[in-house]
Amino acid sequence: MDFAATPTLEHPLVRLEALTHSHAADLADAAAEGELWRTWYTTIPAPDAVDAEIDRRLGLQAEGRMAPWAVIEPATGKAVGMTTYMDIEAAHRRVEVGSTWIAKHVQGTGLNPAAKLLLLTRAFEVLDCVAVAFLTHWHNQQSRAAIERLGARQDGVLRGHRIMPDGIVRDTVVYSVLAHEWPGVRRGLLERLTRRAGG
Repeated sequence: MDFAATPTLEHPLVRLEALTHSHAADLADAAAEGELWRTWYTTIPAPDAVDAEIDRRLGLQAEGRMAPWAVIEPATGKAVGMTTYMDIEAAHRRVEVGSTWIAKHVQGTGLNPAAKLLLLTRAFEVLDCVAVAFLTHWHNQQSRAAIERLGARQDGVLRGHRIMPDGIVRDTVVYSVLAHEWPGVRRGLLERLTRRAGG
């Protein structure tokens, strides 16, 4: 099974399709919206750096280290963000869901949990993963809350883990979902999305 493959994954609220340079213009607009790329506790490409970021992700995919998708808003057909499997360890059947960002106007719409449902379903039901990890900046409260709402559990904190582009040293919070936890996490996600669809 190719852990770095990027088949199209679909849900009524979101479509994930293989990232290509055809998404660059939409992604530049998405990053520019609300100057999202200036958020200090995460790494989002500036509008003029989107092409380079696509190159970086596709390069890692060619090495079997990443599976990069464009996040598509079905109503418009436009790319509104990126997401990946990263730090792929196929021999141990582990991936990290990360390097994810979405445009401001789709935050809180259900698009993100729907995307996570698609990624987790593929990881556990197609790739037969043992575990899926989520890593985020200690100060990224929005991301931490979103990960916890998924049903992922905190494994710990890697202190002094990474040096950010601005030179600040990041503490990283590590979460995971294990294979035996997936049925409960899946049910929770489906119920959240059903409530949202029902208004």
